[in-house]
Amino acid sequence: MKQSKFFQFALRVLIYCIGLLVIAFGVAISVNSNLGVSPVNSLPYVVSQIINVPMGTCVTVIFCFYILLQVLLLGKKFKPIQLLQIVFSTLFGYFVDFAKWAVGDFAIPTYFGQLAMLAISIILIALGVLLYMDVKLVPMPMEGLSSCIADKLSKPFPTMKTVVDCIVVAIGTALCFIFLGGLDGIREGTIITAIVTGKVIGLMKKPISPLIEKLCFKK
Repeated sequence: MKQSKFFQFALRVLIYCIGLLVIAFGVAISVNSNLGVSPVNSLPYVVSQIINVPMGTCVTVIFCFYILLQVLLLGKKFKPIQLLQIVFSTLFGYFVDFAKWAVGDFAIPTYFGQLAMLAISIILIALGVLLYMDVKLVPMPMEGLSSCIADKLSKPFPTMKTVVDCIVVAIGTALCFIFLGGLDGIREGTIITAIVTGKVIGLMKKPISPLIEKLCFKK
């Protein structure tokens, strides 16, 4: 029995890491589509342009702010282990660098080709989020915040994922116009990803979640 639980836990960790890697490839492909950065990276990117600080630093600070919001919303229910979100955010950064190296300069010409790449990136991001959320280890900060708000409001996670993504993109857009005089790094692809990803997660959840439940949690 103990051996079975160990293998189930090891499988959860493996699926979690695979999920992060899949998201990283989705991010790399979205960057190469040249239709705008993904919602999760939109606010750090804009802030980095405004204050002229490396984007990695802004990602860390803003992700820590997302974790702080979780602490405020959950109060005593917030578990210290959730601070591992910071560690996995760093791991995700390495995965993104690897994915960008692997994808290289690959791009499909024409605007239709860009849209096709955007569609692929949305599917990969949605799949990756679903994988690492369903194994119930530690969420990434933005999804952790979305899940926290969903629990508080008794709303489905995919719905709140869409809402939070849209709010973050809206804040980034507003900051662009206020401090940069126009859009920078946020284009139609960013908005489409924010609106569609949560819905794609909802569609994928029906066939994939029961399988993960069976593999990782069945006694």
